[in-house]
Amino acid sequence: MTTSFTDIPHPEQAFHQTEKIARRIKYESELDPKFGDKIATMAYGEKLFACIQCGTCSATCPLSHYMDYTPRKIIAMVRSGFRDEVLNSATIWLCASCYSCSVECPKGIKITDVMYALKREAMINNIIPKHIPTPVLAKEFFHQILAHGRNNEVQLITRFYLLTKPWKMLKKARIGFKLWRVGRLSFFEKGVKYKKLLHQYLTSVEQREEAH
Repeated sequence: MTTSFTDIPHPEQAFHQTEKIARRIKYESELDPKFGDKIATMAYGEKLFACIQCGTCSATCPLSHYMDYTPRKIIAMVRSGFRDEVLNSATIWLCASCYSCSVECPKGIKITDVMYALKREAMINNIIPKHIPTPVLAKEFFHQILAHGRNNEVQLITRFYLLTKPWKMLKKARIGFKLWRVGRLSFFEKGVKYKKLLHQYLTSVEQREEAH
């Protein structure tokens, strides 16, 4: 393969190219040393620090090929304090909660519960990736439970599409009408009897998690 003089960038062009280089290392002072302990407590998984990085979780995960960080890497990053990278990753939202990793883990680490804890931590800190709509659905679901005690599918899906991709709601309208016609969907809210008590309980749990 030969290189002509036209392939060599102009010095000024090369200078601008170097400006785009991003720093790929992170200093220890930038890490969160308490992040691992916090997630382990939230996930009731103190065994998190017993991980031997064998990669069994990544090998058994059916969605690891679509993740930016495999489950094994997520565990290592949580323990090392890479808080921002973990909470901004797509991995925690792609987890299908199949529990395959938890079943196969030789150390008995509840990896699925760790993923749930990371999702809660991301939502508490309002860290929601723009290209992943899952956290929007989770937030709207929780708000409905908090307000009414149970979920209404029509209101949930409507809010979800309005906040993500409104034009797709028109494509789903026909299916929604068919489900409503056979009694599978209802436009009316159905709350619970002790709504105030449920609201107090859920609010206290949320405040306790935010305090930690």
